[in-house]
Amino acid sequence: MKAMFSSRFLPKHAGAVLSCALLGACAGYSPGDLKPGTPATEVIARMGPPTGEYQRPDGSRRLEFARGPYGKHTYMVDVDTQGRVTGWQQVLTEPVFNAIPRGASRDEVLQRIGRPSDRMVIPRRNELVWSYRYESPFCQWFQVSLDRTTNQVTETGYNVDPICDANDDRSDS
Repeated sequence: MKAMFSSRFLPKHAGAVLSCALLGACAGYSPGDLKPGTPATEVIARMGPPTGEYQRPDGSRRLEFARGPYGKHTYMVDVDTQGRVTGWQQVLTEPVFNAIPRGASRDEVLQRIGRPSDRMVIPRRNELVWSYRYESPFCQWFQVSLDRTTNQVTETGYNVDPICDANDDRSDS
């Protein structure tokens, strides 16, 4: 029997897309119905080890759970000094991005939106550019430029995600 679908019509990253969809259905992908007061140990048992942990001046902590093969979701779970959840948020969103001020520290960016999907150094400008993939109807990512001397944000903005260019192979036509 002949295959119903030609490989020509399948996306180049079909396996990754399928994995991402399957991961989304897994219980530990997002905090889901996580309630305030839940012990942090239960969160970690449910979601796995955090990809980052950030201490706050008041002694509370923020646990980062970066998700997905392309990193389009990062959940921050806030935990009080007794180790109990006070709240959580999916932080890779335009409102959170747009609230990052010029002059913010590297550590503040990490506490707000977590680790980047990609890092690039621009020596001539003495900058480090962090890029974040996120859910968007457009194929773009958010970028934060940090001065490598002061570790402060010099600018933020949106740009075309290079993965779109990689998938736009027109040599088949």
